[in-house]
Amino acid sequence: MVYSDNGKTYHTHTGVGDVGRYVILPGDPKRCVSIARYFDQPELVADSREYVTYTGYLDGVKVSVTSTGIGGPSASIAMEELVQCGADTFIRIGTCGGMALDVKGGDIVIATGAVRMEGTSKEYAPIEFPAVANFEVLCSLVEAAKDLGARAHTGVVECKDSFYGQHSPETKPVSYELMNKWEAWLRLGCLASEMESAALFTVASYLGVRCGSTFLVVANQERAKKGLDNPLAHDTDLAVRVAVEAIRKLIASDLKSKD
Repeated sequence: MVYSDNGKTYHTHTGVGDVGRYVILPGDPKRCVSIARYFDQPELVADSREYVTYTGYLDGVKVSVTSTGIGGPSASIAMEELVQCGADTFIRIGTCGGMALDVKGGDIVIATGAVRMEGTSKEYAPIEFPAVANFEVLCSLVEAAKDLGARAHTGVVECKDSFYGQHSPETKPVSYELMNKWEAWLRLGCLASEMESAALFTVASYLGVRCGSTFLVVANQERAKKGLDNPLAHDTDLAVRVAVEAIRKLIASDLKSKD
């Protein structure tokens, strides 16, 4: 591990004892303070580049939130460094774009696995290795969504590195590849498109830690193409509450397993 001069990790500027075992991973640094409000006694412990970290408590257990920025490279750095500081259970929260026609803006998507159409995971595992969520985290997210009455979908998501490659693929020199693969993902039943889960699931497998993902659906471009109702949503609070409730369930389960 590369450390800075003060003994903290190089990018996140966190150290052993700064973070809890359980960490929520949003992309946007500005979301961290609103997520930390769900914690007891939240404190800002680090603010470096795109990485903002707050630590507090849920049900008496230390938990944290660390932003990762956009995409797999920065998300994988966050996970690597947070694991070095003692974290071992992660929930990625953020936004996604719906793909399956029954996935609407305002819905929640919980990823069981992710299409590795991005670059970061390829530097950790051969492409044949699947990017899948941890089963315990996945089940906790599904139960939390049900408890909160969320309209939630559970299944495979597609991960990419180029946001505009998704939204205007016809303008790109490799349009033939982007458009053909997008059609394949649709035919295979992918629920939504986002940018971090494939990398995080793969890195978690390599590190031997637990990771799951839940997202707010902003809109669905496939519904728009077909002239269907396409509501827009931007408030990620429901996805955050699903993640927080899932962590409470994991804490209870982990404590019980020690008895």
